[in-house]
Amino acid sequence: MKIKLNRSRIPGLVATFFLVKVLILATSLGIVAQSPAEKGVRLEKVNDQNKVDVYIDGSLFTSFRYPADLEKPFLYPVIAPNGSVITRGYPIEPRKGERIDHPHQVGLWFNHGSINGLDFWNNSSAIPADRKDSYGHITVQKFVRADNGKKGVLEVVCEWKDNKGNTILLENVRYIFSGDAASRTMDHISTLTAVNGQVKIADNKEGLFAIRVDRAFEMPSNESLVFTDDKGIPTTVKATDNTGVTGMYTSSQGLKGDEVWGTRNNWVLLSGTKDNALVTFGIFDHPDNPGYPSYAHARGYGLFSVNNLGQNSYDPKQEKMEWKLAKGESLTFRHRFYVKAGTEVTAKEANKIFKKFSKLY
Repeated sequence: MKIKLNRSRIPGLVATFFLVKVLILATSLGIVAQSPAEKGVRLEKVNDQNKVDVYIDGSLFTSFRYPADLEKPFLYPVIAPNGSVITRGYPIEPRKGERIDHPHQVGLWFNHGSINGLDFWNNSSAIPADRKDSYGHITVQKFVRADNGKKGVLEVVCEWKDNKGNTILLENVRYIFSGDAASRTMDHISTLTAVNGQVKIADNKEGLFAIRVDRAFEMPSNESLVFTDDKGIPTTVKATDNTGVTGMYTSSQGLKGDEVWGTRNNWVLLSGTKDNALVTFGIFDHPDNPGYPSYAHARGYGLFSVNNLGQNSYDPKQEKMEWKLAKGESLTFRHRFYVKAGTEVTAKEANKIFKKFSKLY
């Protein structure tokens, strides 16, 4: 039997055959095609890179990373809905023109500067081996859940350890992701439990929930600055070109810029222009958090943090606080990270987000 081909369909058949070959090749390489129509949150674990990619409506929002050669897990990069990367590249992927100070300030992270006298905040490759016993590090013990849907949930158990490998705190942390065309939201719920005896958490300015931002979101400055940690170790942040540097802090108290640092707030926003678009992101405290309302550890050079475990460290007139956990006792912290592109986040809108978040957990 002779089969007669319809010549008008041959180009279409060739195109289809080529597409199938491309899809087979992509699958063999571990590449997952993104559908423009994909809705909701999808989590994708990449075992050989120690990360979990987080997609919202088909676009990468961030990756949960837990590299063996760094001292803590973190989210990196963090990407606004318009595609602008809002995290600094250094030390993961250094970019031309950005600052290369404070190598421990990478991505978006959660830790503290004094747990049983150990500094979890400042630990990095910059600390020499003979001083590592004064620092702590955080490792991922196991993944509990990774749920896709309208909201995505990544639940992880981490161990806060000393330099000898002893576990001081066990952390159960949930990352709850959601978003729409204009915004992205990540709720971070962390429960810290003392597992091997009493744990003392000291009043310390180095904490707690933080992001190190891209150069575009720093505040313009012509000064070289020196910052000293509680061990007396100075770090110099050198003056540099201010082209494209547009950041400005705003707090729930109505303060702006450098005035925000060391003040207590329900929320703090940081706005700037990148890729010709206005981008605003904020960190929201929760009324049930220990140490609420948190202090703003918001620096013009690009460190944006809120700290529930510092008080006297920011305001010497205040009592020096200390939190003690007996074996088996816990503290739970709830924070929201929110980012919006294209339009301003007003104080009214931020207050609305805060009130909604306050009722959720």
